Amino acid sequence: MSDTARTADGDGVQRSSTAVVPTAGTALSAVALVALLIPIRRGVDDPALWAAAAAALVATGAFLARRHGFLERHISGSVAAGSSLVAVACSGYAITQGTLGSVALPGLEWSISLLFVAFFLATAAVGVGVADRTGISGPGLFHRLGQTVEMTVLGVAGLVGITVASIFLSIPVQLAGGEAPELAWTVIEYLAFAVGLGAVTVGYLALRERDLSFVDLERPTLRTVGWIVVGLILILGANLGVSALMEVLGIESSEHTTTQRVVENPDLLYVIIPAMVLVVGPFEELLYRNVVQKSLYGTFSRYGAVVVASVVFTLVHILAYATAGAGELLASLSLLFVLSLILGVLYERTENLVVPALVHGCYNAVVFATLLL
Repeated sequence: MSDTARTADGDGVQRSSTAVVPTAGTALSAVALVALLIPIRRGVDDPALWAAAAAALVATGAFLARRHGFLERHISGSVAAGSSLVAVACSGYAITQGTLGSVALPGLEWSISLLFVAFFLATAAVGVGVADRTGISGPGLFHRLGQTVEMTVLGVAGLVGITVASIFLSIPVQLAGGEAPELAWTVIEYLAFAVGLGAVTVGYLALRERDLSFVDLERPTLRTVGWIVVGLILILGANLGVSALMEVLGIESSEHTTTQRVVENPDLLYVIIPAMVLVVGPFEELLYRNVVQKSLYGTFSRYGAVVVASVVFTLVHILAYATAGAGELLASLSLLFVLSLILGVLYERTENLVVPALVHGCYNAVVFATLLL
């Protein structure tokens, strides 16, 4: 039964609830279209930009047709979601090639990239198109939006927790004069990583009146080992495949801030590589998969939860990859999103935190180990 059927009190209420989703989709895709047309009108001649605008126009038309009853939701939703996804891909590609369509904000010294605006609005329109396709009502859509915001806040709280833990753990060094080798600071950094994410996880579970039984830890079996091997093959293969595709398309990515530090001081790898397996993989998967993704199961479908959790996971890594221009940042985050989807599916399939934690940690360790070569 759809959300519309569950929430409707009568024909009028049902029509009103049903109309909310295509109306929201129309607004999102129409504004995205305008954001794409402004650079075109100003003379930006980029085929990817034109393709994104055409896709946004189709999405707007599909939402409007659904809004006025000319198309059934399974058709309009599919067309709108598919066209919006094309708009995301084309606008994203244009950004990686240096087309930003920046405009100055009136009265301020700042500027805003219209292509980034279109990219994010089209991304939201994909979700609304899927919601329309599956018969989700207006209240259902807003409930899912609220849950997404809550999980995003939780993800950001994880970053804050790491920062706070780092400050407290560095107090002894600061009291001793603040002089310590970079290797010692790196140890403190990863201890803070574990303490910060762990504390946020425990705090959120307590807030939601859940105990540690919510954490999906099972004793490893041969099946677990098999999933870990498959997961490593998939995630390494996806990395190589996406990286090769980016190279063919002329897309450059940015480096992780930790990679830049390792280049300057390779000895850090003797701490970083084991920390990836023992700290980063387990604690990131604990919060972003076992808590964020699992909490979304009650609101979204299983695979919808995988996608939303991967969006949250990707967003909280923006600062870590903000080492180059906007295009390079977007390329790196796109790869990270794909890898996060794989980790999310592994967790969904196994319901065992050990699997994505070890796959994540071992993958990171392999990536950093290659720097030794």
